[in-house]
Amino acid sequence: MTAIKETNFSFPKQTNFYKGKVRDVYTIDNQFMAMVVTDRISAFDVVLPEAIPFKGQVLNQIGAKFLAATKDIVANWVIDVPDEMVTIGRICEPFKVEMVVRGYLAGHAWREYSAGRRSVCGVELPEGLKENDQLPQPIITPTTKASVGHDEDISRADILAKGIVSLADYTLLEQYTYALYQRGTEMAAERGLILVDTKYEFGKVGDEIYLIDEIHTPDSSRYFYAEGYAERQSANEPQKQLSKEFVRKWLIENDFQGKDGQVIPEMTPEIVDSISERYIELYEQITGDAFMKNETRDVLTRIEQNVGTALVQLLA
Repeated sequence: MTAIKETNFSFPKQTNFYKGKVRDVYTIDNQFMAMVVTDRISAFDVVLPEAIPFKGQVLNQIGAKFLAATKDIVANWVIDVPDEMVTIGRICEPFKVEMVVRGYLAGHAWREYSAGRRSVCGVELPEGLKENDQLPQPIITPTTKASVGHDEDISRADILAKGIVSLADYTLLEQYTYALYQRGTEMAAERGLILVDTKYEFGKVGDEIYLIDEIHTPDSSRYFYAEGYAERQSANEPQKQLSKEFVRKWLIENDFQGKDGQVIPEMTPEIVDSISERYIELYEQITGDAFMKNETRDVLTRIEQNVGTALVQLLA
């Protein structure tokens, strides 16, 4: 299996190309986009040197499943999924905020809390919580959507005061975010999982709001295993996680956190294979479906043919 690190397609009526950390985005006829989820992997805002076989397929197919399962809540950008690694959808004007929603005190929110801060993005948190405790109710802790560099925390009040999003639109974004998180929580519970926190991105076409990007994937979400959660909390033990935290942990153990002067550790074939296997495990745990490897040797040709055929039909 060839892991896809780079793409350089020329699709029918292609008008632009953008390379993100993980995704290669092709603009079609200035109204559609073909998003190729490559096998690149990033951590600490750094793209690692080796691509991970099947990672792109895992992320694209998880995202497709959950977008299809939530389109009754809010319309989303997807038009077609012509290939395991590609989604074609409408181009939306993105809101310049990410809607991060948290049901548990973990990750960044816990780091803020443990540093003594009791307000995260303008949301007040009660005293007496410990890491991974369930919050009294889910909270939204938005971040700015930075085109370059790190996203930064921002409060609802600042979003509105700075005119980043209008009050009418932001009210809808909050409603959609809570509803999507509730649906994600229910679907996770069916799999014996807890959806700890996740993020949603939204955009507009005209006056209509669309859910964009991926949702409920291990790259955008944190899951705990439900079995044993309460016992681990009572014993002050770490929670059993289902996310790409294992990649960050491996990097930290090898003295890399994306800081100046640090060197990315060698990604041996054994390390690459182990990460690939963990992503497949994530897929099966989160979706409940058996992962079907598409082991086509010439993946680039397969993608080009599948997307090209879909675009000819879409543009007809």
